[in-house]
Amino acid sequence: MSVLKRYVWVFIVLAVAGVLYFFKPADDAESHMVEMEVEQTDTLATVEEAPGSVPVKVDVKGEVHHPGVYTMKEETRVDDAIKEAGGMTEEADPTSVNLAQRIQDEMVIFVASERVSSDEIVEKGSQAAEKISINRASASEMEKLNGIGPSKAASIIKYREENGPFSSVEDLVNVPGIGEKTLENLKEMITVP
Repeated sequence: MSVLKRYVWVFIVLAVAGVLYFFKPADDAESHMVEMEVEQTDTLATVEEAPGSVPVKVDVKGEVHHPGVYTMKEETRVDDAIKEAGGMTEEADPTSVNLAQRIQDEMVIFVASERVSSDEIVEKGSQAAEKISINRASASEMEKLNGIGPSKAASIIKYREENGPFSSVEDLVNVPGIGEKTLENLKEMITVP
């Protein structure tokens, strides 16, 4: 009888050990699955914050039904911003804006009236085309400006990269090596948008 009891106890111990052995990997597998889910969630969060979903503010003016400042997603087009402002009025000139242009933070979208002559629009457009944007210009484009050589162009780009885009042309004096006199000479040739 005592031999039978020993076998029963040995059997019970082996059964318990076997159960614990087989169930332990299942727990590890579950924890591994939880880790994988966390990694997938982190990846999704990164995708959602990818460029293109960053909010930017644009100022829509002129012949639109609801002029004002609108918060849009980066990579949105001018056409979408105008629609957000209620669309163009009946007096709007649709040729006065580039509807396919991508919007940028702090951009002004001005929809002109049809009453403005086409000569005035061409004149304004050519003046704007002649100006160089200090927020977007490359070093070689900036070197075309009076008094801006390679070192000053590099300083402007470095300042822009470290501090973000310029809010106004007057902010150019914050760049090392550019003073009030240089700014006065450049004011008519530069723009920030």
